[in-house]
Amino acid sequence: QVPLVESGGGLVQPGGSLRLSCAPSGFSFSWLYMSWYRQAPGKERELVASISTTGDITNYSDSVKGRFTISRDGVQNMLYLQMNSLKPEDTAVYFCNAGGTGSDPGQTWGRGTQVTVSS
Repeated sequence: QVPLVESGGGLVQPGGSLRLSCAPSGFSFSWLYMSWYRQAPGKERELVASISTTGDITNYSDSVKGRFTISRDGVQNMLYLQMNSLKPEDTAVYFCNAGGTGSDPGQTWGRGTQVTVSS
């Protein structure tokens, strides 16, 4: 059983938007630091954004700052990544991660969702 399940990926044109969602399977991550990572073909996995347990502290990579917004819903136990003004270089598999810090991943991952930005 995969502990985290991502959804919302797909094919979008440059300049478009997508909203990714992450749901836990069998546990609550309301007390965990949560993050989104991505991995493009031939590249290492990189941090995209992270959010504290209360949602008051967020951190973004320079490449997505101002375009992406990470958020969490403590009641629904969900994590989101709103991605606007998408660029071809945002093409990657996006992974949800639980239990890390603002800069390092935790041990719990999802299987990822593919985001492709292309005209």
